[in-house]
Amino acid sequence: MKNNTKNLIPDEDISKVIETLEYMHPEAACALEHRDPFELVVAVALSAQTTDVSVNKATPALFAKYPTAEALAAADREDVIELIRTIGLYRNKSSNIIKLARKLTEEFDGKVPCDYDSLISLPGVGRKTANVVLAEGFGVPRIAVDTHVFRVANRIGLTDEKDVTATEEELMRRIPENLWIRTHHLLIFHGRKCCHARKPDCKNCGLSGICLYEQNS
Repeated sequence: MKNNTKNLIPDEDISKVIETLEYMHPEAACALEHRDPFELVVAVALSAQTTDVSVNKATPALFAKYPTAEALAAADREDVIELIRTIGLYRNKSSNIIKLARKLTEEFDGKVPCDYDSLISLPGVGRKTANVVLAEGFGVPRIAVDTHVFRVANRIGLTDEKDVTATEEELMRRIPENLWIRTHHLLIFHGRKCCHARKPDCKNCGLSGICLYEQNS
């Protein structure tokens, strides 16, 4: 089936894109350090509009003091603020993760739920966070579309969409389900290391000849 209504690379080039990204970024994986779904959902909630590196610096002390949802639910907000002060939007995030922990404790027996609707009912958890938790915490095939995935997928021509949700749906249609989680990580790493927002490093990109952005530049 030909893709003739959108600016997309041919279907037959998709496997080549994934293979090339795998070659370029074999280390691609979840960069947020966590030991269980609880630590993961908190870390992802904290990562909004800040770097994974800064989150990883703050969470060891946070989780050492509040290792469970029950512990964090009973935390003093000012104490949590001090523990995550180095993270952007730390005041709002401190409130959100405490509220998140309280809801986990009150409605889910302190356990992170493994279904999408329950996850997005948690304070501070949106579509992207829920998809990350499902994929990384429970192995459920999902593609979480953050700024890197959105930019890279639409630049390459895997998708041709104007918003995050449509990009996610297009990627899920075009990429085999067993590769969703892996593709998510590969696109993030490519965005961080090569396909930068302001100036993509096309000269050192293995997708030369496939990527629509490179062809049209």
